[in-house]
Amino acid sequence: MSRSSLNIYQPTLLAPEVLAGLTVTPGRPYPLGPMVRSGGVRFNVVSRFATRVWLCLYRNVGDLDPVWEYEFDARRHRTGDVWSIFVRGLAQGVYYKYRMDGPNDSVAGHCFDAQVHLLDPGAKAFSGNVYDGTIKSVTVLDAADRPYDIRPRIPMNKLVIYEAHVRGLTRDPSSGVKHPGTYRGLIEKLPYLKDLGITAIELLPIQEMGETRLGRCSLNGRGELENYWGYSSIGFFAPTGRYACSAHAWEHIDEFREMVEAVHDAGMEIILDVVFNHTSEGDERGPSLCFRGMLNSIFYMLDEKGHYFNYSGCGNTVNCNHPLVRDFILDCLRYWVSVMHVDGFRFDLASILGRDQNGEVIENPPLVERIAEDPVLRDVKLIAEAWDAGGAYQVGSFGDVRWAEWNGRYRDDVRRYWRGDRGTRGAFASRLMGSADIYESAGRTPCHSINFITCHDGFTLRDLVSYARKHNWDNGEGNRDGSNDNLSINCGFEGDGARTWVNDLRLQMQKNHLCTLFLSLGVPMLLGGDEFGRTQQGNNNAYCQDNAVSWFNWDLLKENEALFRFCKALIAFRKAQPAFTRQSYFEGDGDDVLWYGPDRKPVDWSSSATLLAYQINDRVNGGATLYAIFNNTESATLIQLPPGGWELCINTALRSPRDIQWGGDLPCDSVVDQIESSSRSVIVLRQSLGV
Repeated sequence: MSRSSLNIYQPTLLAPEVLAGLTVTPGRPYPLGPMVRSGGVRFNVVSRFATRVWLCLYRNVGDLDPVWEYEFDARRHRTGDVWSIFVRGLAQGVYYKYRMDGPNDSVAGHCFDAQVHLLDPGAKAFSGNVYDGTIKSVTVLDAADRPYDIRPRIPMNKLVIYEAHVRGLTRDPSSGVKHPGTYRGLIEKLPYLKDLGITAIELLPIQEMGETRLGRCSLNGRGELENYWGYSSIGFFAPTGRYACSAHAWEHIDEFREMVEAVHDAGMEIILDVVFNHTSEGDERGPSLCFRGMLNSIFYMLDEKGHYFNYSGCGNTVNCNHPLVRDFILDCLRYWVSVMHVDGFRFDLASILGRDQNGEVIENPPLVERIAEDPVLRDVKLIAEAWDAGGAYQVGSFGDVRWAEWNGRYRDDVRRYWRGDRGTRGAFASRLMGSADIYESAGRTPCHSINFITCHDGFTLRDLVSYARKHNWDNGEGNRDGSNDNLSINCGFEGDGARTWVNDLRLQMQKNHLCTLFLSLGVPMLLGGDEFGRTQQGNNNAYCQDNAVSWFNWDLLKENEALFRFCKALIAFRKAQPAFTRQSYFEGDGDDVLWYGPDRKPVDWSSSATLLAYQINDRVNGGATLYAIFNNTESATLIQLPPGGWELCINTALRSPRDIQWGGDLPCDSVVDQIESSSRSVIVLRQSLGV
């Protein structure tokens, strides 16, 4: 149990005598959303073009019909665009919705329908099922401040990010937790993550989502598909009840806060993947759940015929740079930081935040700047996925220095190099050194680059070296979905069932990728499960697979114990070498970094050769002198080393435990003047102490 004791609340039962005693007075129009106060609840909702608004109260979450309705008086209960009343006699735990009447003109962008019951966009909790129409907003008392929950405030250069899905992390029986697939299940895995060396957990979307079912699929043999990833938000202030042990009213809020506090107690941070680029209401064919029935012409980007722009690839696009929508997003972010105590955000398809109301990408977009300068958000991590589905690609140019970015070029250049593509040595060297060619001219540092080779979207690391093409047949779209350009390699055999030498090569290639990730300047992000060989059987778009395809199979931790040991020791090695966590680029003047070919001569960057070696002399930060060799060729090569004694720390061509000899019980091997670099391998040496 966390130090902030959980409140076990029951929903308010709207007995006849309670309903009979309700009285309504005008409310104060700010802040938006429901506010539980002494003696009652204030309801504030925005709609510019509504002509009539009703508040609907429900006795039970499963009820379709309200037990009490009240129509707002536009003369007494409206201030500007805000409709506000205070209902005396109500308390926390009340289920409610709104109805709104107004123009229904698709060309003008209005979709009012007085028969549709709408969720409150400012609600802090939801309960019920969106598919049978029982989903409701819930009145919630804002939780008290938590003086004992201290955010770790880990510097960017010390981050080691672990990307995971709350449900998938522990849903499989092999996880061995008491609360599988939940916020509490994640708490049970914190000792494991701390032992691995993780300092920040980046969670796929946890905001309340709309659709989860995607229809039945006769191709996959598993029946109904699910919107597993959760990139389908509808309740932007509310943690979803899908990942809670109990979610009848607002217990899931307490469970989420318990998880955040436990992460902080473990010395780690929590980063939320947030989706402000679209909602689950989809295009013209989608449901009217919330924004469409209240603010359609303002909240979404529409063309001159009232059709939805689709820069998100999901049917609609949030009109982020409308002033009202900007305020909504900022209020939401402030809530997650100030009330829920999260440590940062990764913004899905963040380029949409920089599009104007006509869909054009603009310079210095006001929302991006406002987020960066907001006083509440000044010390949290801001990470952009700096592209969108409409063609905008802004890696290296998103926002100002407050914004870090998922470095998509890092992913692609590293994959190309280890696939053996020619002409990749220069780009690979730039990625190792923090991508100065992308970020330095904009006044940024290596810490602005979130380095990743795999993420939720695409192959896992094991699949990246086991499949040359995607295998998405289970998704029910004829294998047409997902990227065709994976820059992957199958090491001589497609999929599982390969011979021993193929599996040995795949293990070595996984270690090569991990070495590259953790020996690069910048912030490393590890896809959860890659440390022990998680596989999705070649599915590179498992967004709809809420099953064993996506769930972590923890039995693989024992099966691939050698890979886990390697990854854990590698993270520790990175943390102990200041050269890899520095916040500035190397000068590259021939003193701090020296690049070599196999014969100890300076590397010829114009050559078609791909083997690469470097020596780092990070004396400024008091670090050791290191020598690293990256060989993506199919040939072993004898490498001439600089003068002086060397200790072999890492050699991915060796079997465990000799593959990484640093930080364990094994003494490092001494190396004098040369070493053989095996094909497709990484070697790291450290100059012997006293040399």
